[in-house]
Amino acid sequence: MPLDANEDRTGFAELALRPELLGALSGLGYEEPTPIQREAIPPLLEGHDLLGQAATGTGKTAAFALPVLQRMEKDRSATAPMALVLVPTRELAVQVSEAVHRYGKDIGARVLPIYGGQPIGRQLRALERGVDVVVATPGRAIDHMGRGTLNLDQLKMVVLDEADEMLDMGFAEDIDQILQAVPEQRQTVLFSATMPPRIDRMARSHLREPVRIQIGRETTPQGEAPRVRQVAYVVSRAHKPAALGRVLDVEAPTAAIVFCRTRDEVDQLTETLNGRGYRAESLHGGISQEQRDRVMNRLRAGTADLLVATDVAARGLDVDQLTHVINYNVPSAPESYVHRIGRVGRAGREGVAITLAEPREHSMLKTIERVTKQKIEIEKIPTVADLRARRLELTRAALHESLLEDDLASFRVVVESLTDEFDLVEVALAAVKLAHEASGAAADEEEIPEVAPRTERPRREQSGPGGVGGARRGRGPTAGMTRLFVGAGRAARIRPQDLVGAIANESRLNGRDIGAIEIADRFSLVEVPEEAAEDVISALRGATIKGRRVQVRRERDTTA
Repeated sequence: MPLDANEDRTGFAELALRPELLGALSGLGYEEPTPIQREAIPPLLEGHDLLGQAATGTGKTAAFALPVLQRMEKDRSATAPMALVLVPTRELAVQVSEAVHRYGKDIGARVLPIYGGQPIGRQLRALERGVDVVVATPGRAIDHMGRGTLNLDQLKMVVLDEADEMLDMGFAEDIDQILQAVPEQRQTVLFSATMPPRIDRMARSHLREPVRIQIGRETTPQGEAPRVRQVAYVVSRAHKPAALGRVLDVEAPTAAIVFCRTRDEVDQLTETLNGRGYRAESLHGGISQEQRDRVMNRLRAGTADLLVATDVAARGLDVDQLTHVINYNVPSAPESYVHRIGRVGRAGREGVAITLAEPREHSMLKTIERVTKQKIEIEKIPTVADLRARRLELTRAALHESLLEDDLASFRVVVESLTDEFDLVEVALAAVKLAHEASGAAADEEEIPEVAPRTERPRREQSGPGGVGGARRGRGPTAGMTRLFVGAGRAARIRPQDLVGAIANESRLNGRDIGAIEIADRFSLVEVPEEAAEDVISALRGATIKGRRVQVRRERDTTA
């Protein structure tokens, strides 16, 4: 039975939500609205447009999903959707769709995710039967609009979720085209983790006098530690593996994601960490969906405690028990840093974001600080003495827990027999020594040398996403990248944004993952991460660019 609003024990009653939604929230164990839910839901229920800046993990899905469902008639029979949610990736499309379905189960909400990489026939059949809420990537929404299978005439609400990600992925024109096709009298909601000027321009173009809210990570009173502790260690490349092991030993995370740039780096680091006794799993574009599911199940079940991954493979992951995010390299864009650290410190829990920076990357840290307006503390790599002290503290904590919780009566005879010959303190010392050694503590460690950060600005080696790297012709791709040959160029009116949009729509990549782009008369060359190359080629095999199918393969000698 759904709870009556007066019986609601979740704290959502003050938001005037319908009883069916309150019952679903209670059944899911939701106790109190998060700050963004408390700020966003009332103006949305009043019909206002909304522009919200909110980090990942603040509860924004429920902040827009609950008002959408509040406006829907129970057991609605119309076939055309009343709400459209646009998201950047297929993983997020699935997550949002599942969440809306859970919240709206008692009102019979019909929810459909549509995205590239899924058989379109299944989506066509579902749309023909009728849906209430469509959660779509922009490119696939455009495909259905072109086919006449996505009817937007009855839309009451449009939500742009993670709008900055969608713009980075080259979806700006698609979003404009979609918003020009929806009814003028609709409610529009835009959420973004960052608020660059282009987001503000989009809001001015498509939102009407929006309510503006900004929800950062939960602030803490002065003098208290922040929810997400952000630190960086400056270390030479040669000592990075040892430094990471040292930091992990001191931090002792419950579960952590370590971000690397390339597939090879992921595999090598995973092997190194397993050699140090950690239960590490790798995740990159060379792993099948079945393997990916097994890895994630082991992490969630606690049989693995470290996930070593590329940005591409980790996109869309949501792990509740995550305590640490570690950047093995400094992210190339501040937005990447924001999205990575958004995976910890959720729902009021504490989290740690750690970055290992080479001396030349120090200025990139300063750029991230400037953009995010958050301080990243530069700390010294823990010393051998720090490590030994930490390991002894872990041993003490384990003994303390055993003294409080374990039944130790069966061991009393051992202690009593030894105290006939030795002092009780000496017996205890010997027991602590054995427990400490059994924990796997190393006998000795080499000190990791300190290095000073370089203050000069590093030179860029390639043009940014969608840039035309004409100066790169004849040179090899950037380290960790590979070039793809696309059989269309200027003669087909191909532009950089066309290539970025096609790749981002059909594969796991976003705009920031794509490197230099060269467009010739009859072909184009696009840099993508080496570990994602085959995924991109496979994804584009059935796709169209500028309305035409094109050949996509790894680059060969195009001058021969």
